[in-house]
Amino acid sequence: MQCGAAFNVQSFMALIVHKYGGTSMGSTERIRNVAKRVAKWVRAGHQLVVVPSAMSGETNRLLGLAKEVSPEKPGPDALRELDAIAATGEQVSVGLLALALQAEGMASVSYGGWQVPIKTDSAFTKARIVSIDDTRVRADLAEGKVVIITGFQGIDPDGNVTTLGRGGSDTSAVAVAAAMKADECLIYTDVDGVYTTDPRIVPEARRLSTISFEEMLEMASLGSKVLQIRSVEFAGKYRVPLRVLSSFTPWDIPLDEESRSGTLITFEEDEKMEQAVVSGIAFNRDEAKITVMGVPDKPGIAYQILGPVADANIDIDVIIQNISHDGKTDFSFTVHRNDYAKTLDLLTNTVAPATGAAQVMGDPKICKVSIVGIGMRSHVGVASTMFRTLSEEGINIQMISTSEIKTSVVIDEKYMELAVRALHKAFDLDAA
Repeated sequence: MQCGAAFNVQSFMALIVHKYGGTSMGSTERIRNVAKRVAKWVRAGHQLVVVPSAMSGETNRLLGLAKEVSPEKPGPDALRELDAIAATGEQVSVGLLALALQAEGMASVSYGGWQVPIKTDSAFTKARIVSIDDTRVRADLAEGKVVIITGFQGIDPDGNVTTLGRGGSDTSAVAVAAAMKADECLIYTDVDGVYTTDPRIVPEARRLSTISFEEMLEMASLGSKVLQIRSVEFAGKYRVPLRVLSSFTPWDIPLDEESRSGTLITFEEDEKMEQAVVSGIAFNRDEAKITVMGVPDKPGIAYQILGPVADANIDIDVIIQNISHDGKTDFSFTVHRNDYAKTLDLLTNTVAPATGAAQVMGDPKICKVSIVGIGMRSHVGVASTMFRTLSEEGINIQMISTSEIKTSVVIDEKYMELAVRALHKAFDLDAA
C-alpha cells in the first residue's frame, strides 16, 4: 500500500490506530459507543490500537484542584506534580474503555504511557516523545487483544510521568502509528473532518474529502483546531496516513462507508487538488502585536530584541522590520495573547533600555487571517485577490506574512469574521 493513500478495508487485515478525543469519551454511554465502534473494526479482521483522551472537562477539573491547593505560579518542582495529576485523566479513560470492550466480548488490555513505554524528555507539561518501545503492544496484538494506550503522556529518563501539553493525545496516537508502521491513523473527534473554514463562522463551509499534508500543517499552525500541529509534524516526518472522522456518526454504519468518510490527509498531490487555488481559510484570534519603535538600524538589532524574548520561552510569529529613517527603524512582531503582558514587560523594562528604543507599543486586539492552498504555487494574483477583497470590505492590513502555499494578514480583531466570510466567497470555497 502506498503511504498516505486510502486503504481498502475489505481487502486485507490492517493495523489501525484509533484516537478518540475528550468529547468522544465524555460519558459512560459515549465510551460504550466507542467500544462498539472499535469492536466492529476488530470483527472485520483488523488489529486495533486505541489512544483515548481524558473524559471531556476532566483535565481542567484536575488542574483546577491543583490550583486550589497551590494558587501561586508553579515552579520547576510543581510542574512534575502537575504532570502526575493531569496524567490520571487518561488512565481512567483507558481502564473504562478496556472494560467496555470486554463487555463486548473483545479481549483488551490498557496501558499507561510509562508501561508501553513511551519515552520522552523531561520538559514537564510540554514533553516531547523520544522513542516508543512497541514490543509489548505487538505481543498483545498477536494474541488477538485490542491494546488501549493513554494519550498525552509518557515517561522521562528518571522514571517520572510526563505530559505532552494540551492536545497531546493526537501526537501520542500519531507517534504510536509511526512506531508500529500502522496502515492508517484515524482521529475521531466531534467534527466530521477538515472544512474550508470554521462552519460556525461561514455556514457554507465545505468538508474536504482530502487535504495535502502541507496544507494541513499550515492550517494547524495558523489556528485550525482540528489537529494539534505537533501531531501533523509527526505525521509528516514519518509519513503516517491520517484521517479525521466524527465519533458522533452511528457506530454501526458499514465499515467501508466509515473508512471513506471524514478527511484524508494525504502525501499525494493530484491534479484535482492543484485545481483548487485556495483550499481553506484559517484564522487565529489568540494573537497580540508588539512594536519596538526607534531602535538603531544596525546589524544584530533583531537578535537584541528577539533573543531575550526567545530566552523567556515566548513563541514569535509574524515579524516585520520597517525601512530605516535617520538611522532608526521600527520592529513589529506578534505573540500569543497569553504572552502579551509578559512580552511587553520584558521589552519595556529590559530590552528597550539596552537597545536605546524610543518606545514600546502593543495591541492585544488583533487577529491573523490566512489563505492556504498548494495551488497557490502555480497561480499568480492570489495574494492580490486577497488584498483587494479586504480593501473592498474596508479592512486595513497591519502586517503580511507569506510562504509558498499561504498568505497571512494581521488585522483588527473586530473584522475577523467579516474577513473570513469575504475571503471564503472570493475564492469560491462555498461552491460545490
